[in-house]
Amino acid sequence: MEREKRNDMSSSRKRSFTFEPYGSSHFLVYSVDGHTCGDETRPESAEGNILDILDSPPRDRQPSRSASSNQRDTEFFEIIEKLQGSRIDEQRCEFPLPLKSRLLTIGGELPLILSPKLGGYWIDPPLERLADVSPTSSCHGLDPESYDIMERDAEARIYHEFFRSRYHHSFTAVDPSLGPLVLSVRLEEEESKLRVILRMKECSLHGVFSVSLFPNIPSAVELAKMLCDRVTVSKFEVVSYLKAPELITTFDEHRVSPNFKFGILYQKNGQFTEEDILCNTEESEEFKELLSILGETIQLQGFAGFRGGLDVCHGQTGREAVVTSFRGREIMFHVATKLPFTEGDPQQLQRKRHIGNDIVALVYQEGQTPFLSDVIKSHFLHCFLVVRRTPGPEDTGKTAYRVSITAREDVPPFGPSLPDPPVFTDCSLLREFLLTKLINAEISCYKAQRFSRLELRTRSLLLESLQVELATRSKCMMGNPSLSARPSSEGARGVSEGTGGFIENFKRAIRVRSHSFETLGVTRKTSGSASQKPKTDKDGEGDKSPGHLSADSLGSTELKDQASPQEET
Repeated sequence: MEREKRNDMSSSRKRSFTFEPYGSSHFLVYSVDGHTCGDETRPESAEGNILDILDSPPRDRQPSRSASSNQRDTEFFEIIEKLQGSRIDEQRCEFPLPLKSRLLTIGGELPLILSPKLGGYWIDPPLERLADVSPTSSCHGLDPESYDIMERDAEARIYHEFFRSRYHHSFTAVDPSLGPLVLSVRLEEEESKLRVILRMKECSLHGVFSVSLFPNIPSAVELAKMLCDRVTVSKFEVVSYLKAPELITTFDEHRVSPNFKFGILYQKNGQFTEEDILCNTEESEEFKELLSILGETIQLQGFAGFRGGLDVCHGQTGREAVVTSFRGREIMFHVATKLPFTEGDPQQLQRKRHIGNDIVALVYQEGQTPFLSDVIKSHFLHCFLVVRRTPGPEDTGKTAYRVSITAREDVPPFGPSLPDPPVFTDCSLLREFLLTKLINAEISCYKAQRFSRLELRTRSLLLESLQVELATRSKCMMGNPSLSARPSSEGARGVSEGTGGFIENFKRAIRVRSHSFETLGVTRKTSGSASQKPKTDKDGEGDKSPGHLSADSLGSTELKDQASPQEET
């Protein structure tokens, strides 16, 4: 009887807790019909336990018998409101800001690229300009003869062209403020000119002076000061080493490379995140058609050309790749869908360790989903070329490709210019444009702040090594017994050997990894791959080209650390 009475009292209170779905959140609903909790005994249940907790007084004082039921109910609802309010905020998921606030439609199509909400990227063509773009306009690209490839270092080959095979003199010195200096001078008697090159840590200066300007041939110090008034050294040492031209040419051309490597990403409709894009394994016929425009699909096993860091012996980086030759340059494409796919790894580090080490990547869009400029987290990737297949003019029946470019804000603009509208219907013209644009994009990216700092550091190390090498070997040529008796000297290894210490230091500088991460501000790991020595390729130095000093030379093993969820690649 007493139990039934308690049950009737409990049911009369009509306290209940229900969870109602609303989006991704759940609301706790509590109802009371006006009855108080009281102190009577309640059944052991989840409802009773919650009410006991709410009704229980603090341990340090007795419950207040005078508290009204309305006050307790008010306090209860305040607690529920506070708890539920914080849960809503925690569970709310903001849609990416650019897609919500800058959703543009262009003839039924979305733009190829959207900038991140924090900025830091430029887009070509700008989004405002796209509003008037018509994919059926009669202007479909420019003359491919206007697609000029930029020179990464226009003065790198001057020594090779005007000095190396001709009679000239070279000098070395260490300036108190400028550091190591290497000067080359050649008298062009047929034209009565003096041609001079001064190599410093920051850059190399080249000048041509008429001999008629001087009553006598100027000294090495005077010539150096004519090129740079900051030179304060009072004396240069003459270089007498017979193989000096070889070492100087190696230094001058250390940034020149005929090899390039680029990433290719496949973005399907509705894919906004890096994980979605890198996890694609299937290739559509349209995507394969674009790959055939860019290059030739080859088997990696036994491939003898430029391999761009891919494994051509054991198949650890996939079975196929796309390569091409373009205006005397070898290009390897790191196609995401052809790189190894790892089940259970949403970040796909086996793919990102290659694409994340590239400087420029091409994105093929299938669908109307825009590409976010910062969606791929990487220290190296600075520029993306985005290509989307669109219907061409109705009277031709051809397929058209719309192109857009985005790069970090410190990357200078580069050619060739996009046509207006940025649409191509001629596949051969599209190939010429894309390959030229990719090469120029990488060359321009080297001028960005991160890469320019890295290049300055590398150049300084190489110039210091070159100056020490030339000075030491010249003294050996002059018969200095203290130097010729030593097998090696600090800063110039193997002085008495025929290979040359500068060449070894050059290879070491190309492969060194810690320098790059100190320069880029990446936390250096004290264990794992960071403590390992650089791996030497068994099949030669073709892959460690100086032209990829900023990215390829850093190796890809560090990407395991960079691509972790805690820190960017």
